Amino acid sequence: MDTNSPYSNDITDAPAALSSADRANFVASPETADPAEADQPGVWAVVKAIIKEIAETIFLALVLVFLIQLVIRNFRVDGQSMEPNLHHGQYLMVDKVSYRLPFNLRPPQYGDVIVFVPPRQPDKDFIKRIIGLPGDTVEVTKGVVYVNNQLVGNTYQARLDKFSMPALVVPADEIFVMGDNRPNSNDSRNWGTLKIGKIVGRAWISYWPPETWGLIPNDAPTATATLATLFNQNEAGP
Repeated sequence: MDTNSPYSNDITDAPAALSSADRANFVASPETADPAEADQPGVWAVVKAIIKEIAETIFLALVLVFLIQLVIRNFRVDGQSMEPNLHHGQYLMVDKVSYRLPFNLRPPQYGDVIVFVPPRQPDKDFIKRIIGLPGDTVEVTKGVVYVNNQLVGNTYQARLDKFSMPALVVPADEIFVMGDNRPNSNDSRNWGTLKIGKIVGRAWISYWPPETWGLIPNDAPTATATLATLFNQNEAGP
């Protein structure tokens, strides 16, 4: 080949001028390997990356569940003491934050439906409605409830009975609770007032079964606050 030719190609001619040993090194050089093959990760690198992604996802999910459990708790209604508003087997979300320090977002109010640890059965959780607050005088006469000598309206349509109880003053840091199904409720009429510190939280939302989806109001039947009822009202119009 004419080395003086202007068409000489140094790149292609270089290997020909090398010894056999140098030529082998030149062929095996990484610079001459296929770039696509060089960029491909190894099998173990791919497996490690997948395992890392799965581990991070599981960790984040656990953290999220833990944080949710700090502020919200699931609760299953057991029994008929809150009929006709809450039914046996119904599932609720309980707000654990509002009543507690340092939040105190919403102190206990009349009519709130709460989940609590009863004084005589610490291994169970009860669900009742707040009737009296600290300092109130509560009296029941043939099923009619008076708080501070004022008639308590049955806005949530509780099932009444003929029970009577003499006037009782609710101590500081305690409340008086009753079930909505008065003839079939084990509540403050039986075992006295409840310490506020025993409250687990306020029943906030009903989420199962689907027909009960909705908020749990403190001044109206729960049936009036379900999504189905609200949608029907909107469709009916004014």
